[in-house]
Amino acid sequence: MNISPHPLPENDAERHLIHYEVHARPSARIQLPALVIYLAVMNAGVSRELEHQHLRRLPGQGGLSLDALHGNFLRLTLDDFSLTWERHTEFTSYSIVQPIAAGTRLENASPAVFAGSGVAGEWLHSIPGRTLAAIKLAMLHGDISRQEEMLKLARACLENQAVVASVMGNNRHSIAAADFMLREDGFEHMLAIAPEDVTASRAGRVSQRLIELETYRLMALQGLPVAKQLTPLLTEADGNLADITKQLENKASSDQQLLDTLISMAAIVERATTQHIYRFSATRAYYAIVNQRIAELRESPIPGTQTIGEFMQRRLSPAIATVNSTAGRLTSLSERISRVSALLRTRVDIATEVQNQQLLEKLTRGQELQLRLQATVEGLSIAAISYYVVSLLSYLAKAAKSAGLPVHVEITTGLLIPFVVWAVWRTTRELHKKLRLENQHG
Repeated sequence: MNISPHPLPENDAERHLIHYEVHARPSARIQLPALVIYLAVMNAGVSRELEHQHLRRLPGQGGLSLDALHGNFLRLTLDDFSLTWERHTEFTSYSIVQPIAAGTRLENASPAVFAGSGVAGEWLHSIPGRTLAAIKLAMLHGDISRQEEMLKLARACLENQAVVASVMGNNRHSIAAADFMLREDGFEHMLAIAPEDVTASRAGRVSQRLIELETYRLMALQGLPVAKQLTPLLTEADGNLADITKQLENKASSDQQLLDTLISMAAIVERATTQHIYRFSATRAYYAIVNQRIAELRESPIPGTQTIGEFMQRRLSPAIATVNSTAGRLTSLSERISRVSALLRTRVDIATEVQNQQLLEKLTRGQELQLRLQATVEGLSIAAISYYVVSLLSYLAKAAKSAGLPVHVEITTGLLIPFVVWAVWRTTRELHKKLRLENQHG
């Protein structure tokens, strides 16, 4: 019996893509000392083809194929540095890792450690997209057992006294320090200090966590300008809805006027919801990633400064609360407009029902009057028909008398009147009865 080398059912179309997603964005291996230059740009309107053309402008990358960018991740090794390209849903990141002069430690470093770039400034400037985050992370050796001394040196290297720092890892493997301030060149500076025995893999993970933390913080805050922009609109709409509810209660305005106003408000709110609901949902998702990255740092405090996690929570939480509050107000306003619209429709339906009832009563009274008029007309009709029949019979009697027959015209005519009236009435009754039967069977 022959056994297939792949004795499994046919693969699902997405099996390999899903399986290898866990390996899609591996951390870089960084040998200290090193400088990581990171740039994240919003990629709305920027195609993969345009980014591919820009990457081909790097030295020696003229033959780079578009298929190499298919997996949204690409790592290139050049002469003096390595570059990692990653395309995400809303942004694309470029991470350059280049060595710092051998022997550079935090103890002998200066702000100049952040100077220089392995790629030309013109190449960085012409990256397609709009800048979201720009970070220079200097990763140096240092004696992390002397925490307060390392903090003092980090402050001097970052040229800022307002530095946040912490010892990272359960086994306290490194120190991270940052001031989260933008320099004149548009970059913010961070420091990571590790002992001599730090592995390249661990250094790469530390770099990735710090950079992702800042990137996702900025992405989470993308919803804040939207929330501030919507606040006046929501405040005005709240006031207008309260006025409409008051008018609805007091019947101060016509139903049509209130309905037109509500439709206009509902359209405005629905448009705002459609335009911004994704941004608010994305803010919640990015904030969850920020909290996850903070937890992954496993920070321990250094006396004299806040940890990065504490700084993030205190500065970021109010902004996220504002975004969530605005999203909640938008949803609540839409629901309240729907409830007021339902109340107004109910009032309109009741008013319409009353009008229909009144119209029905008028129609009923009209039919009664019509029946009475019809009965009167029928009585007059019987009298008129009887009169004409009697007149014809009178002429007939006169003709008979002229022919020599012994007929008394007046007496004969008088005697025929009751019989003629009865015959006409009877004929009318039979005709009505026949019409009613036809209507019932029709």
